[in-house]
Amino acid sequence: MSSKLGLKHIQAIAPYVGGRPISEVAREYGLDESKIIKLASNENPLGMPQSAYDAMLVAANDLGRYPDSNGFELKKVLSERLGVPTDWVTLGNGSNDILELAARAVAQLGDDIIFSRHAFAVYPLASQAVGARSVEVAPKASYGHDLPAMLKAVKSSGDKAKLVFVANPNNPTGSYLEPQEIEAFLLALPSHVVVVLDEAYNEYLAPAQRYDAIAWVKRFPNMVLSRSFSKAYGLAGLRIGYAIAQPELTDLLNRIRQPFNVNSLAQAAAIASFQDSAFLQKGYEVNRAGYLQLTKAFDEMHLTYLPSAGNFVLVKVGDDDQAGARVNLALLKRGIIVRPVGNYGFPEWLRISIGLSEENIAFINAFRDILAK
Repeated sequence: MSSKLGLKHIQAIAPYVGGRPISEVAREYGLDESKIIKLASNENPLGMPQSAYDAMLVAANDLGRYPDSNGFELKKVLSERLGVPTDWVTLGNGSNDILELAARAVAQLGDDIIFSRHAFAVYPLASQAVGARSVEVAPKASYGHDLPAMLKAVKSSGDKAKLVFVANPNNPTGSYLEPQEIEAFLLALPSHVVVVLDEAYNEYLAPAQRYDAIAWVKRFPNMVLSRSFSKAYGLAGLRIGYAIAQPELTDLLNRIRQPFNVNSLAQAAAIASFQDSAFLQKGYEVNRAGYLQLTKAFDEMHLTYLPSAGNFVLVKVGDDDQAGARVNLALLKRGIIVRPVGNYGFPEWLRISIGLSEENIAFINAFRDILAK
């Protein structure tokens, strides 16, 4: 293709690269797929809840027809549980879709979009896609968002500032923002700037860490709350997420989303899983136990890791810029897939998704052996 085709800001985008699929690793290294362990993409190790599977089977009987473009039944369930009108809800093809819709709805060529360094890779991608300037703000020493510094960046941008992405917990660091920090930021943010509070890992927060983000949406008309069914609800393969915002913003998001962006199976599974409190609680308990399992091993190995409020742990595996890639390759050859994070500015680290107990043990044993050599 000629280099003259396409807009320059689109040509400059480096496409998002997800965690490697099990089938791909099996082909490349001649491994048995059934024995490969994937701890790379922060997926739910319990898989999909049975309730969602059963709901999908029923929905499969009508796949010859288009899905409900407005997602009436799912929006109704979300509305009733979250205490917001249905016209405050936008459905997305994963919460990734919500992030991109937000950028497209409020920013354009020449505008500024602000986010923290070491935050989700889609934030700069969504910014580039609309031709906006990515304003990356240095984090705290703990690698968490520095909200006062981000606010300063917003004010320095003036009228060019249109959107801020804030993740809580943050991926890939797992850092957590106290609710009073977020509220102070929301109060100080200029009203012409939209803030997306990305809560893809919200369900993994400990009870003492939880707060009422919906109450903020009701107070701040320039706020979008983004959540996902991919993680705690186990529906990563179905690609479904949602946003909560006041009608002015919701109207913008719905004007530019694809008319059938969430398929029928995903809607049915989301309705069932959202009401499956037993599955959600079990997932939380498995995650907390797995976190202790991994971090205990890291402590015993005298490794540096970041405290995480999500379903993953970022661990330092060496002191040189090739350490992450080197250890990752050694793990791949043993049939264990984790996530190198050099693209996030952590070439010496690996992000380990928390798996089932036996998966964590297999990783720990291989990891110990690799680092001992």
